[in-house]
Amino acid sequence: MNKKVSESYTEQVQVLTQSNLNGYSRLFGGQLMAWIDVVAAVVARRHSNRNVTTVCVSELVFKAPAYANDTILLCGHIVWVGRTSMEICVKTYVENLDGTRRLINTAYVTMVAIDENETPCPVPGLELETEEQQREWDEAAERRRRRR
Repeated sequence: MNKKVSESYTEQVQVLTQSNLNGYSRLFGGQLMAWIDVVAAVVARRHSNRNVTTVCVSELVFKAPAYANDTILLCGHIVWVGRTSMEICVKTYVENLDGTRRLINTAYVTMVAIDENETPCPVPGLELETEEQQREWDEAAERRRRRR
């Protein structure tokens, strides 16, 4: 049974506080990486109906900073599935008070579905509905090919 990309789409919102900042008063990259991992895991769990584990972060591109009191929006969606693995794209934005968004990070995380014995197990296929989803699938397949 295939699932649509929209069935596992996930968003997380954070407001930056002092505890999330580095020595330059910007969002600490390690904190952002932890939030990305959680969003990717939720997407993968929703798609697979299984527990998951992180296998790889193939890209993590910091495009712009975020500062104290910024609203941070993380948006995750599935872009590719294999037999037991799934690649998730998580885009991170600063959301202004007027609702406009500025992209500050893009990450691609590979997750594997696991059973109760922590053994990899099959995941549903992915039903692509748009040209953009097909483009993302093709790019993910190329990233996977390069990793192998």
